[in-house]
Amino acid sequence: MVAPYRLSFLVGGLLAAEAAIAAPVYLQCRDWAETRAALEKDNLLHARTQASAVRTARELVQRVACLSDDEVEYLVAAPSPDRKHLMWAAFCRRYDLVAEFAEEALRDRFLLGDLHLVPDDFERFWAGKALWHPELDAVAASTRTKLRTNLFLALRQSGMLTTAGLIVPPLLSDVLVKLLQARTPSDIRFFPAGGTQ
Repeated sequence: MVAPYRLSFLVGGLLAAEAAIAAPVYLQCRDWAETRAALEKDNLLHARTQASAVRTARELVQRVACLSDDEVEYLVAAPSPDRKHLMWAAFCRRYDLVAEFAEEALRDRFLLGDLHLVPDDFERFWAGKALWHPELDAVAASTRTKLRTNLFLALRQSGMLTTAGLIVPPLLSDVLVKLLQARTPSDIRFFPAGGTQ
């Protein structure tokens, strides 16, 4: 039996700027529940409403908690591109559907020399996955659109996709490559092929 996909990535995009706020809070207490409570209570993410603060803090903590403590420590001081790419890896770790899209659509397309990624590619990917994941058939079209929109927003915010749908290979720093390769299999698989700087 194939485990059902988590499909709660409806808000936030990449959440890289928010991660830079959450990481130091976590490193002070080393407790994700306490970190989330602090983010919500003190509105550290500058949400407009309490409901938005709760939703964003929950999503952010679920993603950043997928990082190792070494990665969270690096996140605090990392240059903006590395922070964004690390949060892309966290997004993929949290959501199998995003990880598979990153490998099977983004990376494979790039390796084949096709540098365009458009919403229709997501729809084809979704239809293919629905053959093995019947829960996808139960998702409302409006929810699927929100999921696609948020995924493409995260890709654009990471710098790996232009607004015109052109795939841009990232320049991953040596430090980030080492962190991504510390996992088995390597999380480099979530990125279109690119060099290091």
